[in-house]
Amino acid sequence: MRDVLFRLIGILEIAGGLYGTAAMLRRLLPLGTTQDAVFAAIGLVIFAFVLLAGVLLVENRPRGVGCSQVAQLLQLPLLATPVFSYALHCGAYINIYATLLHVPRLGYDWHLGSQGFVFAIAGPGISRIGINLLALASWLVLRLR
Repeated sequence: MRDVLFRLIGILEIAGGLYGTAAMLRRLLPLGTTQDAVFAAIGLVIFAFVLLAGVLLVENRPRGVGCSQVAQLLQLPLLATPVFSYALHCGAYINIYATLLHVPRLGYDWHLGSQGFVFAIAGPGISRIGINLLALASWLVLRLR
């Protein structure tokens, strides 16, 4: 069962990492502003790392589990504030978040077969914080020895 879960996590990392790397290359190549290029380069490095972690995990290499744990921890937080925003998902996500208005509101969102990267100095007018439950579950599964 452990091997099946590890392969599933690796496949999601490979798919999301490959799709994300292509998206960041597409975002990087039209040479826009310096800020856009820096954020696209950061995203490119992160998605390439996730892709490599997935390949190592599927190939059952010793460093695959450690790299995949780091890749899952990178996908764990969801932070969107007017000052700073960060979110990452590779392959799939199940997010639970709280919208911080006058009255906090809980919400959830999920998607399979996607990638996403948000890293910005500014963000939305309505703040929200959350956690990617799929990344948390994957990280816990990778801790199984």
